[in-house]
Amino acid sequence: MTTRSASTASGPSSSSPPTPRPASRRRTARPRATVYAGARNPDQVDLPGAKPIALDITDPASVAAAARATGHVTILINNAGSSTGADLLTADLDDIRLEMDTHYFCTLSVARAFAPQIAVGGGGTILNILSALSWVSFPQFGAYCAAKSAEWSLTNALRLQLADQGIRVAGLHVGYMDTDMVRAVDPAKSDPADIARITIDGIAAGAYEILADNASRQAQTALTGGVSALYPQLP
Repeated sequence: MTTRSASTASGPSSSSPPTPRPASRRRTARPRATVYAGARNPDQVDLPGAKPIALDITDPASVAAAARATGHVTILINNAGSSTGADLLTADLDDIRLEMDTHYFCTLSVARAFAPQIAVGGGGTILNILSALSWVSFPQFGAYCAAKSAEWSLTNALRLQLADQGIRVAGLHVGYMDTDMVRAVDPAKSDPADIARITIDGIAAGAYEILADNASRQAQTALTGGVSALYPQLP
């Protein structure tokens, strides 16, 4: 079983120098943001330039403390995840609950804690890291698929509810990324740095759904074909 707890938030920093942009990009230079990287053990954060903060998304007190520690977030990225490999019919129910708690209830908890400061600051973005498996399920890890599908629905609901507060809620759909959580998985994996660039570009463009790879695009397309397109193996 693999679990991880991490969120990334950013806010303005008046002490940082502006970042020059090429004139051909036609973008106004803005101060660099302060990037907070939340983790259960902040000492394990190895993101250059990020400010580590303690955050255990399964602990409401820790979530509240992290929100107080930042105070001026404009972009919140919910990146916490778990992967138990739980089969819905045979796995321990505690493992299935862990998937739902991590991806659904804990993601909601973090969004609820940070949304007020994003709104007070004039608006911003909440990005939930979803999956191609938000749209298609595989029995061998059905709990994960169900949890990601629930998180997708959560993302849609928050998007509607927070829009009038100036908060854009987006979802990143991606297949396998080359991270510790899928180290034992054989299929080809995307470089996390490439996915990060796609994600930032999507946020800058105001996209509601960011499809980072072919697996996600194929899964979304299959939705329009119904059950027979998603699961052609069915009789």
